[in-house]
Amino acid sequence: MAIASAVGTTIEWYDFFLYSTATALVFGSQFFSPLSPASGTLAAFATLGVGFLARPVGGILWGHFGDRVGRKAMLVSSLLLMGVATVGVGLLPTFAQIGVFAPILLLVMRLLQGLSAGGEWGGAALMAVEHAPEGRRGRYGAYSQIGVRPD
Repeated sequence: MAIASAVGTTIEWYDFFLYSTATALVFGSQFFSPLSPASGTLAAFATLGVGFLARPVGGILWGHFGDRVGRKAMLVSSLLLMGVATVGVGLLPTFAQIGVFAPILLLVMRLLQGLSAGGEWGGAALMAVEHAPEGRRGRYGAYSQIGVRPD
């Protein structure tokens, strides 16, 4: 379970880091083209911030439902939601194609990514600790954090 926790977190945070790179390189011109290049880049980075602001809310929501429905089901759901939102970002039409709905949809996808990341990390750490052998809970709980390292 510890290795699965590390792998899940790695995949989830890879999505976050990939989004950060795309924000700096292309999102300003593709989703905020009516704005100046600098304003478009800042608006794109604001969508990056939305994901981070949504993380605590996601942790609360997924934690609440994890206690009621089951932690494993909610962990799988958070991973699936992250995948769907990430693919959704990749398939979004640009501002030139659908106008103002493009940045709105980008914001919604980013909100979903943030909610799922908030639920995944806590769920992964908890599942790893709950399934750890006696005397190894701290070590197993750390595996979910290993996947977050960007270097």
